[in-house]
Amino acid sequence: MARSTLDPEQFNNVARYDAFMDVVRSRMTNREFVADYTVPKHHFEMILEAARHAPSGANAQPWHYIVLRDPAARETLTKCLLDEQQHRARLKMGFPTPNYRGVKTAPGLIVVCCDYRFIRAFPVVLDGSEEDKLYQQNAERILLQSVAASTMSAHLAAAALGYAVWWITAIGQEGIQAKMRPLLGVPEGIGIIDVMCFGPPLKPSYKRWKKKLKEIMSWDRFNAQNYMTIEQIDDWIRNMRHKVMYRDERKVD
Repeated sequence: MARSTLDPEQFNNVARYDAFMDVVRSRMTNREFVADYTVPKHHFEMILEAARHAPSGANAQPWHYIVLRDPAARETLTKCLLDEQQHRARLKMGFPTPNYRGVKTAPGLIVVCCDYRFIRAFPVVLDGSEEDKLYQQNAERILLQSVAASTMSAHLAAAALGYAVWWITAIGQEGIQAKMRPLLGVPEGIGIIDVMCFGPPLKPSYKRWKKKLKEIMSWDRFNAQNYMTIEQIDDWIRNMRHKVMYRDERKVD
């Protein structure tokens, strides 16, 4: 068997890793920003340049980003999210929805779009069969994972520039789509799936609770000690979800 001639130190760049982790750990959610700050145009371009280099299934790159500067469109988007917040309350979901008023005044606002037509780029049959439905479901997962990877790259780039960020996913409802798609000129087949807000935080950001590494990592087989029953998950939702969503990790019981 041929021996490797690779230099192990080539793959042990701890300094580079530490610099990267500094950015990862500093990516913190904030929902209130300094309203009178103007994000330089080239910062938007730098952030989306990072998004452009993300991996994607079939290298389809099924994403598109709209930098939203128009005050009227921002107002409409904010109202859509606030209406969704009230709708959830009427349904008595018990979900601790954040206050979306900060969307309108966020210095940086980017709308994340997904071109669902690229499902065709993945393994599908397109014959309407039951088997094809299964493949299409998997294709949609690939599609959304791809856009999420790109969006995460954008968030890390914003964090690297020193900004606080806010990843908003309450945008998929049909009512919001119906109002925002024509307003932003989004064609058929392309969906609005996320909103990214960022800017200097109005108040200091804080780190939210994260699971320990041993809780999310297994060697060779799934570690049964990390498996939660439905009852345990429901208990976590009742007693912990509201704490870990909005509290400083140092204040989580």
